[in-house]
Amino acid sequence: MENIPRVLQDAPAHIGIIMDGNGRWAKQRGLVRTQGHLEGLKAAKRITQAASDLGIKYLTLYTFSTENWKRTAEEVSFIMGLIRQYLRSELDFSRRNKIRVRLAGDINGLPEEVQKDLNQTVSDTKEFKGMQVILAVNYGGRDEIVRAMRRFAYDKCASGGCSTVCDTINNIREDDISAFLDNPDIPDPDLIIRSAGEYRTSNFLLWEGAYSELYISQKYWPDWEKEDLNTAIAEFKKRDRRYGGTASDAA
Repeated sequence: MENIPRVLQDAPAHIGIIMDGNGRWAKQRGLVRTQGHLEGLKAAKRITQAASDLGIKYLTLYTFSTENWKRTAEEVSFIMGLIRQYLRSELDFSRRNKIRVRLAGDINGLPEEVQKDLNQTVSDTKEFKGMQVILAVNYGGRDEIVRAMRRFAYDKCASGGCSTVCDTINNIREDDISAFLDNPDIPDPDLIIRSAGEYRTSNFLLWEGAYSELYISQKYWPDWEKEDLNTAIAEFKKRDRRYGGTASDAA
């Protein structure tokens, strides 16, 4: 059983990361914003390696949001190029560590060449049994819920179960929505990390993160190292997770 990473006791099974602060990191150093994104890519590689080494089972990286299209065409184009660069450069790493790459978000809204690279990486790694890395690309939590509801309604009607719209709505349950999210087989994130000191979730995993523990770091994302991930996990392990109940209920 060699090369099996040691799993930290009581560590989160699923970590989501809002990788924030690339632009501010660059501005602080008198650099263009794109340089910050390049350094942010390097940080993503470091943290992915660290998470894999720790035995984390699922890692969701907020790579490009549905709101990021509001940025300049130059910046958006650069980020798209970085996504393709990440996919190509990390394929050998994924093979060595048996990492499976998956997607969240509406990739149909992405440039065709980016869609092709994303789908190819998903296909190339689908049989790997190590950590699963979920790239949230053209992703928004509200958009995911809307798309889940559309899938649910289509499924109901296709199976002959929607005699009326009201019947469909009245019979909907939480499990129905969960079943039609982008990755319904992946457990909800135990821990959501945000870098750069912002205290908001920014439309990230709104449904899945209902009971996630939040960890806010003041460090900009390009400065993140494996020690920062260790610190976040150590903080997580101190939390008393009650899911709306009391401490005695959780025990």
